Amino acid sequence: MSTRLEALAERLDAALLVTDLTNILYLTGFDSSNAALLVPPRGTATLYTDFRYAEAAEGVPGVEVEMTKRSIMSDVGGRLKGTVQFEADVLPYLQWERLSEGSAKLVPTHGIVAAARAVKDDDEIAKLRKAARIADRAFEALTAETFVGRSEKEIAWRLHELLHAHGAEELSFESIVASGPNGAMPHARPTDRIVDRGTLVTVDWGARVDGYCSDCTRTVSTGGLPGRLREAYDVCLEAQKRACASIRAGMTGVDADAVARDPITDAGFGADFGHGLGHGVGLMVHEAPRLSTESTDTLEPGHVVTIEPGIYLQGVGGCRIEDLAVVREDRVELLTSFPKELIEVR
Repeated sequence: MSTRLEALAERLDAALLVTDLTNILYLTGFDSSNAALLVPPRGTATLYTDFRYAEAAEGVPGVEVEMTKRSIMSDVGGRLKGTVQFEADVLPYLQWERLSEGSAKLVPTHGIVAAARAVKDDDEIAKLRKAARIADRAFEALTAETFVGRSEKEIAWRLHELLHAHGAEELSFESIVASGPNGAMPHARPTDRIVDRGTLVTVDWGARVDGYCSDCTRTVSTGGLPGRLREAYDVCLEAQKRACASIRAGMTGVDADAVARDPITDAGFGADFGHGLGHGVGLMVHEAPRLSTESTDTLEPGHVVTIEPGIYLQGVGGCRIEDLAVVREDRVELLTSFPKELIEVR
């Protein structure tokens, strides 16, 4: 059994049926679109999948493999015995219904594997660092090119090309390129809008390397800015720097969020910062823990999180500045390194 499976089993008081495919990948290395994993407190874990993945499943060490029908929950439900925990935040209701047709007592749980995934080991951090470095280099190349006169879609596509040219296996997510008033939307999609002079352009991008994601945002200028936009950028930058200098293990997600939120609020932009400060990153670009006003998490050494305050002025524009960071006992270690001081592109 793998070290990760052993560590999970030691924390269980009843068998856990893992149905989140990313959790299965994390625990076993098995990458599939159709699988479930039964992890007992003692004994060998059972990996369920269908015929299409039979050969790959047989190569997974430390598990017993059982073939199922394509509809795994309908098949596995009748095989489970006793008390079985399931991932209630992952399993769709219809699949739960099929699973519950068996005789096992099903107990809902959430976050058991996610908590383990949130603390990255040295190998995972090395992969995240590599992904961040590739993303930095791609963006550096992008900012050497012209922005003004090109559409947001053109710039996003060019960034896609540069990420692959610098070694990304794929994107962590579809890149955001938001100029002018579009920058006031935190999750804007690139449009046919032509980038003008005298505005801000927010770019949020990431590379996936060896299965692990990076995530970074920078906001650049295309020339002389209206005073309110420049003020928003300066406030956002100082808040982001303060958070990077202050966050450390033992801090709650709420307290970490407040480190950046309070100065933004004090500067009069509180209503314009409407999302949380950050989130975990790993095999997925959004993982535990959360840094927000609603977080229930406490930061631990080995957590890898984003630190990304933003200010969004409706109808005018906006900015966001984001770094990817490893939480250490007494500090955070930044994995992203592209400069944060406002740069001008043409």
